[in-house]
Amino acid sequence: MATTETERRTAGSAERPGQRANAADRHVGARIRERRVMMGLSQQQLAKMIGVTYQQAHKYERGLNRISAGRLFEIGQVLGVPVSWFFDGLSPDTETQEASPRQRMCLELARNFALIDNEKHQEALSQMARALAAQSQAEREGQA
Repeated sequence: MATTETERRTAGSAERPGQRANAADRHVGARIRERRVMMGLSQQQLAKMIGVTYQQAHKYERGLNRISAGRLFEIGQVLGVPVSWFFDGLSPDTETQEASPRQRMCLELARNFALIDNEKHQEALSQMARALAAQSQAEREGQA
C-alpha cells in the first residue's frame, strides 16, 4: 500500500510533539486576545499590524497555530507589552480556562472605557464605578 507525500507529511507532523499546539499555545493565544480586546482592536486590525491574514491571527488567538518567537515579539510590540506578559498565569500543571462571563464583561468595559475620548466623561464613569463599588461594599458589610 503506497502512501502519498501529503499523507507522509501529515502523519509525521502529528507524531512530532514540537509541532502541535498545546496548552501553552492556547494560553498565549488567550492572552493575545485579552490584550487586543483591552486595546479595542479587531482581529483584522491586529492581523494587519503584524502582517498576517485575519485567519492566521484567529488561529493564533485560539491556540491552533504556534507562534514563532519573532512573531510573538512583534505582537508584544504592537500590543505594548513585553513577551513575558503572554506567559503570566501559565503554570505547567494546569489547563488554560476560558474567560468567565464576568471576565469578558470586565474586558469589554476596559475596551469601551479606553474608547471614550472625553476625559471628563472618563472621570465621571470612574467616579460612578467607585460609588457603586462603595455601595456594594457597604451592603455586604451590613449583611455580615
